[in-house]
Amino acid sequence: MVAEQPIDDTARALANAVRGDVRFGRHDRLLYATDASIYQVEPLGVVVPESVEDAVAAVRFCAEHGLPMLPRGGGTSLAGQCVNRAVVLDLSAGCRGILVIDEGGRRARVEAGRTIDDLNDELRAGGLFFAPDPSTARQATVGGCIGNNAAGSRSVLYGRTAENLLGVDVALADGRRVTLDEGAALRDPTVADLTERVCGIVRSNELLIRERFPNTVRRNAGYALDMILAQLDSGAGSYEKVNLAHLICGSEGTLAVTLGAELKLVPIPAARGLAVLSFDSLDAAIAAVVPLLELNPSAIELLDDLVVGLARENLQHRGSLELLPEPPGGRTEAVLYVELSVEDAGELPGLFEGVRARAGGASIATSTDAPGMARLWALRKAGEPLLHGVPGERKPLGFIEDNAVPPERLSEFVRRLRQIIESRGTRGAFYAHASVGVLHVRPLLTLRSEDDLRLMEEIAVEAADLAKELGGVMSGEHGDGRARGPLLERFYGPELMAAFREIKAVFDPENRLNPGNIVEPAQIETIHERTRVDPSGSGPLEIETETYFHYDDQTDFAHAVEMCNGAGVCRKKTGGVMCPSYMATLDERHSTRGRGNALRLAISGQLGPDPWRDPGTHETLDLCLSCKACKAECPSNVDVARLKAEYEAQAHDHRGRAPLINHAFGHIHLLTRLAGMAPALTNFVNKLAPMRTVINAAMGIHPGRSLPVFEKPLPRRWPVDDPSLSPDAPRVVLYADTFTAYNEPAIGLAAKRVLEAFGYRVELYRGTDAGRPMISQGMLPAAIRRIDREVGDLDRRLASGAEAVLFCEPSVLSAVADDWVMLKCRSDRSLRRWIASRSGLVEAFLNDRWGRHPREPRISGDEGIGRLLLHGHCHQKALWGAGSSGGLLERLLPGRVETLDTTCCGLAGGFGYTRGRFDLSMKIGELGVLPAARGLSDGEVLVAPGTSCRHQIKDGAGVRALHPLEVVERIVG
Repeated sequence: MVAEQPIDDTARALANAVRGDVRFGRHDRLLYATDASIYQVEPLGVVVPESVEDAVAAVRFCAEHGLPMLPRGGGTSLAGQCVNRAVVLDLSAGCRGILVIDEGGRRARVEAGRTIDDLNDELRAGGLFFAPDPSTARQATVGGCIGNNAAGSRSVLYGRTAENLLGVDVALADGRRVTLDEGAALRDPTVADLTERVCGIVRSNELLIRERFPNTVRRNAGYALDMILAQLDSGAGSYEKVNLAHLICGSEGTLAVTLGAELKLVPIPAARGLAVLSFDSLDAAIAAVVPLLELNPSAIELLDDLVVGLARENLQHRGSLELLPEPPGGRTEAVLYVELSVEDAGELPGLFEGVRARAGGASIATSTDAPGMARLWALRKAGEPLLHGVPGERKPLGFIEDNAVPPERLSEFVRRLRQIIESRGTRGAFYAHASVGVLHVRPLLTLRSEDDLRLMEEIAVEAADLAKELGGVMSGEHGDGRARGPLLERFYGPELMAAFREIKAVFDPENRLNPGNIVEPAQIETIHERTRVDPSGSGPLEIETETYFHYDDQTDFAHAVEMCNGAGVCRKKTGGVMCPSYMATLDERHSTRGRGNALRLAISGQLGPDPWRDPGTHETLDLCLSCKACKAECPSNVDVARLKAEYEAQAHDHRGRAPLINHAFGHIHLLTRLAGMAPALTNFVNKLAPMRTVINAAMGIHPGRSLPVFEKPLPRRWPVDDPSLSPDAPRVVLYADTFTAYNEPAIGLAAKRVLEAFGYRVELYRGTDAGRPMISQGMLPAAIRRIDREVGDLDRRLASGAEAVLFCEPSVLSAVADDWVMLKCRSDRSLRRWIASRSGLVEAFLNDRWGRHPREPRISGDEGIGRLLLHGHCHQKALWGAGSSGGLLERLLPGRVETLDTTCCGLAGGFGYTRGRFDLSMKIGELGVLPAARGLSDGEVLVAPGTSCRHQIKDGAGVRALHPLEVVERIVG
């Protein structure tokens, strides 16, 4: 093990030997100290190689210098096998190539860092896919799936990664690069030596392997000696059929570093159907599994009532619950997903009837609609991260979440395991790959209680023993790692453990690869050591501070800081908004998970005595756009925007003041109001090169960014009311935000005309920016003062009879609807909640009340308007969905509105103005909205509700995007 003193010298030498990022600073190391498990182990350093060749160079360097290594993909492991005191080799950013796609041979060669969903996106056009589908397929890499022998919902039909793996390209512990596949021993002397030694170990333990390895479809404990034995059996003892790739599969990076793989591909089924069954008891749901297997389904998945209840509170997934049928008893205690894959869609109705006949009285809903099925599957895949939203001190802990038993014993296993858990005074959350008997169970315990830690040990041992008794194994999918490693010898016995150690010595005689895992079983109490809440073993970390925000929606501040469970859902490259800066950089530091970890580490004091002034944390937060996407798209609802604002505010307090740049952007309303006093003069002066240079220097603005254009303010252009309005017309308040009032007053005028067309009298409120920029800049005391002033004003207007407060700008509405309610203002919180409940976007208000307006508007025509492409604002998508603007447009122009699946535009208020973030801002824009803007066809119109979005589109694509109300104004007379 390398000593701490020469780490800087080691890092410099390694950086000279490898192209890519070499990070040995403590902050960088700690960002890789966790995975999706409960554990935290600080690595020695991190290497993010630019290419596979650089990864091999890193392995050789570490071998020559005696450094332990930990190969890592997406870091989504649940048993702690992705954390170690070693040099982390992160292949997920630079080693993502697709080398060969052989559609005729149904195989592909890819590099280890490619994620499963990204690979399948490329394969889809050829009608093929790589079948293993872990719930983390969007962020799980091919290399990670091999290391963990990952499977998923459809493993009953397609098997695990091992059954779909033809060969692997690996670097051995000493840096030699070899290919392991069938027949490799006949071509390569190095592989021949490895094969001979491995087969010798397997043959000498043949009887024990046949006796003690489980016969379950899913098994992932220890090394896959049973697969090597089966290959020897099929080859009559010769090495021709031996494929050591299947031994690497599930070895958790302890035998070799996977660089790439040759994968077996299978045809995409011609049709799929999904039956969703709601039961009024968990036992009834499990009892239906074996009869349903008679239909040869591609998946049977189980969710219990705890997961369903959490989805009901989740912004992203609550809508999926509308697709679930209501059980006969009225309360859903369990849900089964039954997927059927066929070559003829005409078979599905008969199969659905077969499901009904075997459903045992459950309520059933069926679907063959791809979007609908995708929504339901998203709910199932979010099962594990959703559990981290459980309120209270006790959380669902992952340490027995991976038992596998024969499906016919599943009912007994669940019944007896519930007894084990409930006898300890707690309960467990149950979800499962029921078709293959893999049960994910998470007992509710706390790592902060000595009593609960003792219960954790007892439950782990009894659950493993129960699985073994029923013909199963304690790990069917997630592997051993730190959570189940201590139970391996209890399961396999000392002889097979000795065989595992011999296998390890064949590949890694100096124990450099992920040391300590699989072959060095520790005592049972180690399953709760080196956890996130107690990484040093000196006692649980305490987080106490007087905060500016309320955190009662996440129990308290300490729990809010720990909400990130490490599942890595934020490491998406496409689909949804989260996380725009990660999508652009592919850097762990700039993922939501990276920021969540950084905040937790800093606030808990692990980065130094002053948690609020850590430079590394500020650097990590600097590229957060505060888009709020994580609040909705993260299954655990980690609200990094709120935590970032809190952290920055605390930092300003400890520093004594906020930096000048924060004041400049935070008080943008004041600057804009001053500029709006003489808009023509302001615009003229801003175009003068010397003045622009001064502005750039004072505010840190990038010269490539255009400045906003000022117009005659909205209050000075506000017209008289429509004389055709009824005297008793209902009244609404239009909140004239900073940007609508001074930069784009035409949108405010459009709002007035449209609302009057629907029969509403519109009262203008000269608002500000509702504190949105101040909140984003961490200037929370100033934001609170502004909020308290406006709360009184809006309360008086609503109390005097106004029906609603309406907004044109989604970011300003999000401040009122979200931040106002959560900040600790002097004004009454229930009053702020009431105002938030009466606030909305103009277009959403009109759509929600469709058919109940004072008068029906006259539709004047839609000449010149073709197809509408809607790019929703990030805050809008996070809190209400882009449909809050799209709904009214679709009503008025049915079939002509397409909501773009784009991430953030990249400007995000003041984020994309600054020199240090301008390039990233434009790169984020190029991920979606800017190419869409440039690709507009004749007659197509780009619609963007956000002022930042429209500004970015103008700067980046030279296109003028319209606000939805500008479109509606053209149609409604």
